[in-house]
Amino acid sequence: MQDTIRHIKESLKGLYPPEEIGSFIKLIFEKVCRYSTVDFILCKNKTLSPTQHQQITAIVKRLQKYEPIQYILGETWFYGLRFKTTPGALIPRPETEELADLIIKRHKNDTGRLVDIGTGSGCLAIALALNMPGIKTEGWDISTDALKIAQENALSSNAPIKFRQVNILEYSPSPDEYGKYDIWVSNPPYVRECEKNEMKDNVLKYEPHQALFVPDNDPLLFYRKIGTTALDTVKPGGNLYFEINANLGNETVNLLTGLGYRNIELLKDMQQRDRIVSAILP
Repeated sequence: MQDTIRHIKESLKGLYPPEEIGSFIKLIFEKVCRYSTVDFILCKNKTLSPTQHQQITAIVKRLQKYEPIQYILGETWFYGLRFKTTPGALIPRPETEELADLIIKRHKNDTGRLVDIGTGSGCLAIALALNMPGIKTEGWDISTDALKIAQENALSSNAPIKFRQVNILEYSPSPDEYGKYDIWVSNPPYVRECEKNEMKDNVLKYEPHQALFVPDNDPLLFYRKIGTTALDTVKPGGNLYFEINANLGNETVNLLTGLGYRNIELLKDMQQRDRIVSAILP
């Protein structure tokens, strides 16, 4: 096992920071050998089987091509829950966990209806549904691939969520949807095309661009459409939550102000970057 650890470190040296390589090693041994953190410490002198060695070698080769570890292993953690991950949906991120935590703290004991727009892998919707049992949760997405993953994740998590294929940019509520919901939440595409050069290959080459990028000339198109449509579908006094582009916090606030929202908050993430906007329906 020690030789294998050295092999991983040498193979990935210069491609990733040392602390990230250390994280990869623990994740790899957890997946391949089913080692817990304690097992990893106690079994460092254990000899791996030829099959285990082959599996680890294959994983390392994919990491050398900057393929995300979450896609390679086919799973990741979000808000204390294990989720299936495939290239059909974005990889859950810590910033979105902060959004989930905020909503749960504010609405844990509420009742009503919530929609997660652009649900992707379903991680946010599932975390909310399991921690806010009084709220009926829906997950909407344009992608059939993402919805398939989300449905599998909801089933394995025993989360009672209704999923629906919706292109939010073309969505018009039916009469029976007027004032139907209490909370709308979304982590929509928000990366401008001009920001691509700031992104790493593991994102650009492997994660779905449809869920990432917006045009430079209209970077708030999803926020405008969602904010406008929520005025009809979310009850007066209901809540709207967004994860946002950290470079467009004030612009997002101004957009919602112009639409008549009140009690608008611009909140920072753990990196002290503008990341969440919350607002109340007029």
